[in-house]
Amino acid sequence: MNLKSSGGQAYKRPTGVSRRRSLTTKQALATLLAGLTLSLIAGSIELIIDVRSMRGEVQNQTRQMLKLVEATAAEAAFQLNPELAEQVVTGLFSGETVAKVELRDDFGRVMYSLGEVEKVANPLYQRLFGDILSYQQSLEYRVQSGDSGRLVGELELTLALKTLGQHFSQRSLLIFSLSLLKTLGIVLLMVWVFAFLITGPLLRVYNALQTINPEKPGKWNRPHLKYNKGDELDHLVKGLDNLLKAFQSGLDQRDHLHTLSSIDGLTGLANRRHFDTQLEQLWQEALEQQQPVALIFMDIDFFKPFNDNYGHAAGDECLQQVASTMLATVTRPNDLVARYGGEEFVCILPGTDLHGAYKLACRLQENIARLNLPHAYSSCSEWITLSIGVASEIPLPDEIHPDRLLRLADERLYLAKASGRNRIIRQHPQPNPKTASSTQNKESV
Repeated sequence: MNLKSSGGQAYKRPTGVSRRRSLTTKQALATLLAGLTLSLIAGSIELIIDVRSMRGEVQNQTRQMLKLVEATAAEAAFQLNPELAEQVVTGLFSGETVAKVELRDDFGRVMYSLGEVEKVANPLYQRLFGDILSYQQSLEYRVQSGDSGRLVGELELTLALKTLGQHFSQRSLLIFSLSLLKTLGIVLLMVWVFAFLITGPLLRVYNALQTINPEKPGKWNRPHLKYNKGDELDHLVKGLDNLLKAFQSGLDQRDHLHTLSSIDGLTGLANRRHFDTQLEQLWQEALEQQQPVALIFMDIDFFKPFNDNYGHAAGDECLQQVASTMLATVTRPNDLVARYGGEEFVCILPGTDLHGAYKLACRLQENIARLNLPHAYSSCSEWITLSIGVASEIPLPDEIHPDRLLRLADERLYLAKASGRNRIIRQHPQPNPKTASSTQNKESV
């Protein structure tokens, strides 16, 4: 049966593995060459030794981790710095054997905590590792290296019993396997079997999966399993490859849909929807940083007569050339140029005051003029020109909203058009734009 992936491609279910090529059969044949009786005795002895070694390793590694972050944690507790405390706790919590990390100040208040201690009912795990799970590190702050420390807090780390037990189980299996090989004198055979048929390929698959780019999963470095043709591992890799390609197809479709929903198809600029979203986001960032946000509202003068007389194809080409010029003029990474609708364009300029926005508006008007696009039906120029309104505001909580900034820029654009077009207005609009057009100081390029 063929399944359809998210990209519309058919997904072929892998065929069954023949018994002769089965990975289970290969392992069984290798196991038949070894005896279990002597290996159980030798494995048990090695297991006891390994448990002691593992306990020591876990304790030493945990203490070393705590020692490495002790100074930073003390600094966070002394300064009552939640961001630094979060960094310390997150760094410790990244270890796979860590269940919970908690940083407290000298009053016992939790500054930051990650994870939780899970209850594991396995009595063997409790007996082997139950007494080495909890670690507490008192934090002493020293201004200089020779000073006596001042107790400023406590760092507590709890290991994951289940993970330690799983590691123990894995190591136990390995120990008994190695014991089996050594006892029956077939070390070379078993090493060959595991190295060439199991361990090596699994590591290659694991390494390939580890290097996958989440944004491009379909382009993963698929491992070549020379000695695993036709077995379960070979089919597993093929299945993973099909799955990742199907997932990549879905991501490509998502990105395509996102592009279609945020880009104007004619000009390649951001569309109205993307502009609204970006304005709200940049406004919130400016509110947090108390930085100004500027808007440049632009309109192609007498575009309807241009479109009616030169034709829609020429009108579309005019819009495209104007848009390309705007993109080439507005070059800061965080700035955004969008087609607001029809022949109207808008530019968001975070961190820009009115003077800076006005200077950019002048460059935009100059660069559009350099296009020398003829417009015989314009009453203000022989060429395509722009009327521009400029506004800038510093956001204030519950007082100034992005709609106000947009309204100010739109009103000033209206004043520019009412004042004869082909000009830039940046002053505050008067109550009556028609009256203001004759009294205000008009600014043009």
